[in-house]
Amino acid sequence: MEKQIFDPWEWGKQTNTVQAVEVKNVTGTLYCSGQVAIDAQGIPSAADMRTQLIHAIKNLEELIDNAGYACENIVRLNVYTTSTQEFFVSCMDVFGPFIQKYGIKQATTLLGVKELFATLTIELEATVVK
Repeated sequence: MEKQIFDPWEWGKQTNTVQAVEVKNVTGTLYCSGQVAIDAQGIPSAADMRTQLIHAIKNLEELIDNAGYACENIVRLNVYTTSTQEFFVSCMDVFGPFIQKYGIKQATTLLGVKELFATLTIELEATVVK
C-alpha cells in the first residue's frame, strides 16, 4: 500500500489532521461503524465526554485489531460530538495523543450533532486500509 497526504495550507501543520489522503495498491479497506462508549454488554456510558472518548478509542482500537488491520493505517476519522466546544476543552489531551501514538495522518471531519444514542456524547467513525 502507498499512502500520500495532502495539506497545502500552513495552518494544517498545527492540527491533528490533513486535508486529504490518497492510497494506492490497497489490499483491503475496513469501513468502521461509529464507535462509542458502550461496554461489552451493550450498555452506553453516562460518563463525561472525556471518559467516553477514552472508551470509544479503546473500542475502535479493538475493532480494528480484531479485523486484522492497524490503527496507523486509519485514513479517515470522523468525530461526532454533542458539543464541539467541550471536545476542544476536555478531550484534546486524549485525542491528540491517540493520533500521535500511531503516527496517523488522516482526513478528519468534526461534526457537532444535536444528539447521539442514549447518553452518549462522542462517536468515532474510521476508514482503515491495508
